[in-house]
Amino acid sequence: MPKAFKHAAIVGKFQARGIGPVLEEIAHFLVGRGLDVVFERETALGMGATGLARDGSVGAVGGPGGFEALSVEELGRRCDIAVVVGGDGTMLAFAREMSRHQVPLVGINAGRLGFITDIPLDRYKESLAPILAGDYEEEHRSMLAGGVWRQSDQLSECIFEGVSLNDVVVSRGATAGMVELRVDVDDDFVANLRADGLIVATPTGSTAYALSAGGPILHPSIGGWVVVPIASHTLSNRPIVLPDAGEVRIGIVAGKDVSVSFDMHNLASLLHGDQIRVRRSAHQVRFLHPRGWSYYATLRRKLRWYEGGV
Repeated sequence: MPKAFKHAAIVGKFQARGIGPVLEEIAHFLVGRGLDVVFERETALGMGATGLARDGSVGAVGGPGGFEALSVEELGRRCDIAVVVGGDGTMLAFAREMSRHQVPLVGINAGRLGFITDIPLDRYKESLAPILAGDYEEEHRSMLAGGVWRQSDQLSECIFEGVSLNDVVVSRGATAGMVELRVDVDDDFVANLRADGLIVATPTGSTAYALSAGGPILHPSIGGWVVVPIASHTLSNRPIVLPDAGEVRIGIVAGKDVSVSFDMHNLASLLHGDQIRVRRSAHQVRFLHPRGWSYYATLRRKLRWYEGGV
């Protein structure tokens, strides 16, 4: 039997209208289940300095009678579970930070699609209670890690580093034409392509931008990446699934205002000769789901697949 939890962190999309009282309600629910509760600092600051008292009274964030507000590093050291309230974007940002601490994450969907925040907000109590008691299903999701390398005075140096749970996207400028990219896997040349860009996606990211660009859906248990050209000039440049044991290298051959994005972290104005190198991260994200959770059921709901009357 998986263990029960004692120390919970709450992270929320505090910009969303009306989310503050919801986060407070969830905090009191967790306290009522016997957990020590703290808030992620940016979430607490976004909610304002009041409304976080353990006993229901008005208190200051981190002040007497109020819940503590901690940095991500402090949460990683203290907490053994994190409850993320928002959409997939909220989860993406926090999951990357928490992966190195191996703190498991539970997602409550207060956004739209919710592929990785899978507990409906209006049913969080009946879903969370068994999880907090140790009755849950756990899965691990792989991530991408890498950076941008630039040749300077016959030396190659890393000028940017990033980590992605969804994808790494190389794309052209808003007003520019196509880019030309050279793709290698380790020391094997794959192809040169002219396109609006290129996506390297994890199985988690295969249902995001890669899917809209025509890529396949990868089950999260598959040890691979999907590489998807964006509006390729040559129709034979098709998506390809690669094993995640190698390093994908994307060289900038031609094009203006080329940029790269590691999830939501961007580097603009790449130069010709720059190379983006992407590999499997040493860390994985731990997700907890209610008992009976199904990845296929998630796809049916979120993509509105025909269920045949089921």
